[in-house]
Amino acid sequence: MSEEIVYAHLKLRDSVKKENMQKSEKHRGEVPSAPSCSQHKTVLILILLCLLMLVGLGVLGGLFHTTLETEIIKSNELQGIKEELQRNISLQLMLNHNSSKIIGNLSAMLQKTATQLCRELYKKEPEHKCKPCPKGSKWYKDSCYFKLGGLRTWQKSEIQCSVQNASLLKIKNKSVLEFVKSERLNNYWLGLSPRKDQAKSEKLTETIFLSAGFEGSMPDLRLLVITDDD
Repeated sequence: MSEEIVYAHLKLRDSVKKENMQKSEKHRGEVPSAPSCSQHKTVLILILLCLLMLVGLGVLGGLFHTTLETEIIKSNELQGIKEELQRNISLQLMLNHNSSKIIGNLSAMLQKTATQLCRELYKKEPEHKCKPCPKGSKWYKDSCYFKLGGLRTWQKSEIQCSVQNASLLKIKNKSVLEFVKSERLNNYWLGLSPRKDQAKSEKLTETIFLSAGFEGSMPDLRLLVITDDD
């Protein structure tokens, strides 16, 4: 009985060894399978896509660089044109200003010459049609005189005369005084020094104008009413 048990035990151990050896031999004989064809295609497609993307990025970069350079060139050209136009406009404005000034000077000179000629004709022929003074003015002793309507302050009267290229009358001789008296005017601004007394009226005589008290325009004068007793 004991002999059978030993034999069975040995047989079992031998069978286990044999099985293990077969398994190891089987594993040694196995070879890894080669990658399939579809995997190769996928890898190639991915590589191709990457190359195409790189080429596309290069093309886009080149286009952007070219476009940027073109825009910079155009911007510089436009800036140059703008500066040239500004210089031309400034030059034209300067020329126009100079031309206007020259024309104005020539016009004033011609007007002055024409007025002088007209005055000479008027002296020789008082009835001559040539009028040396503007419309509404009177010619007397080489000067033109005109009356301002209404009442104004001294400053406003000066401004009104200045607008018409004239000045307030300053009587320097008896002849002009007689001319003013002949006009029968009511209100005057006179170039007199301020008086200490409160006289409200004064006879219009040469004493007023041809005395040391006559000093020209005073900005603080009041309206002086002068009456003629003649």
